[in-house]
Amino acid sequence: MELLVRYHDGSESVGPHGSTMSQGIIKEEILRDDLKYYFMSPCEKYRARRQLPWKLGVQILKIVMITSQLILFGLNNQLVVSYKEENAMAFKNLFLKDYSGVDEEDYSVALYSQQAVYDSLFYVLDQYGQLERLSVGPISYAEEDGKLLPLVICKEHYKRGNVEPSDEAYDIDAQLEKVCMTHDPTNVSQWKAENMSFFDLEFYRLVDIKITFQLKGINLQTVRSHELPDCYTFVVTLSLFLQITFDNQCHSGKMKIFLDIDALSSACKNWKISGTAQKNTHYLLVFDGFVILVCLTSAVLCTRSIVLAVKLLQRFSRFFRENYNHRVCETDQKEFLNGWYVLVIVSDAMAIVGSILKMEIQAKSLTSYDVCSIFLGTSTLMVWVGVIRYLGYFQKYNVLILTMKTAFPNVIRFCCCAGMIYLGYTFCGWIVLGPYHEKFEGLSRVAECLFSLVNGDDMYTTFAQLKDKNSLVWLFSRVYIYSFISLFIYMVLSLFIALITDAYDTIKNYQKNGFPMTDLQRFLREQKDFPPSEEGSEMDTETGMGYPVLCCCRRAPSDDDIVLIS
Repeated sequence: MELLVRYHDGSESVGPHGSTMSQGIIKEEILRDDLKYYFMSPCEKYRARRQLPWKLGVQILKIVMITSQLILFGLNNQLVVSYKEENAMAFKNLFLKDYSGVDEEDYSVALYSQQAVYDSLFYVLDQYGQLERLSVGPISYAEEDGKLLPLVICKEHYKRGNVEPSDEAYDIDAQLEKVCMTHDPTNVSQWKAENMSFFDLEFYRLVDIKITFQLKGINLQTVRSHELPDCYTFVVTLSLFLQITFDNQCHSGKMKIFLDIDALSSACKNWKISGTAQKNTHYLLVFDGFVILVCLTSAVLCTRSIVLAVKLLQRFSRFFRENYNHRVCETDQKEFLNGWYVLVIVSDAMAIVGSILKMEIQAKSLTSYDVCSIFLGTSTLMVWVGVIRYLGYFQKYNVLILTMKTAFPNVIRFCCCAGMIYLGYTFCGWIVLGPYHEKFEGLSRVAECLFSLVNGDDMYTTFAQLKDKNSLVWLFSRVYIYSFISLFIYMVLSLFIALITDAYDTIKNYQKNGFPMTDLQRFLREQKDFPPSEEGSEMDTETGMGYPVLCCCRRAPSDDDIVLIS
């Protein structure tokens, strides 16, 4: 209405030659009103045009639904993970002789005598033969075409060898040979008697012994959560693949036993269950379908907003070029490219993929729990991060967003420089301290240890655990750790915090005294003077940061009702 009144007043006050000018004014006012509306918050848009904020409502609904979906899937996934872990512990106690209940580093049991090796080896075979009488869980032998799948035992050794430690002489053919045999659990005693020559081990040639067998099991605990149980077929394809390894590669007098389990679930072929499990599964599938529908709606609305923003930018750029012979600066162009919309679209896509995988898992068509967890977890993370956009409409909460945006470029450059020093310490610590300190045995462990030191964790433990048998290495370790702590905690970390603090102080100062004006701000304030400026020419001489970077999400003073929010 205000625009029409302004149009009628102008048409009465000008002559025939002023019609073109009046049309230009009308076009400018329409563009200005569209720009102001684009940068309004949802509440301001509702007050301006009484248009319901559908996009905000969809985002709120999506947050509630995706979070609920994640919780439901997480509870189900915990049952699957606990079933696998408890089965692994049960198998270790069933098949490993003298297992203490706790693994030693990365292996389960260590053997130091030949008799202990024979006892442990025959113990596995005996326990396997009477598994169904020993196990308290629903575990049985795997079958194929009505026949039991046998246990397979293989030994790997050097092709030929002769070792005389007393004479410091050896003669070894490094080529490996592998001999395998199968074992039927129904006739354990007879099988061992017929194949005793297989167990005549020459330990100086022996590399390892592997025992492989296949089992079947059913995860019945999901019935309590009103879901159909998973059947675990212990075969290579859809199975729990259990492998026990007697490792003698080092030939150091210490043989390590590893028990590895790879558990994959499949749909049960013949099942019958009474109660609400099947009904509950149908409800979950309907809920997941509704989540997909909401995410599709959210993605369409955000895509539509991006398209409208691009068209509005084209109108604004064309108007400036035609009326002021002025090119819109890059900073003002970035105002129209809303990164939050891109974040929402990516989160919607991941939520849709995760929901489809979840539906397939519930229908027992897939077993990719880990892949589904990654998609659902990442989408939920992005959805909750997107809430910051709506908090940014309030000036006090907007400080966090502006500080992160201002400090991010300098922080990235600083981390690249500090990362070079960090990598240097990582490689140095691994090659020098790796043989003497468990926290430096691998590159990833060294990086994790140094990151813990930067945060002040396990400092005394890192110093104390170093073996002091080598005086030179012990002295080097002290210089190494002291220099790293002094450099990264007292200098690098302090400078890192200073960068963020400096950006925060700059933002607070601009919020108090006003942000530098851009061409877009001047246009919205109906100012006609657009000084010629080059991108990046305005620079804060104290901080070295360009004003345009700070103007992207600027807040106007309290007496100004024009706020750029996209």
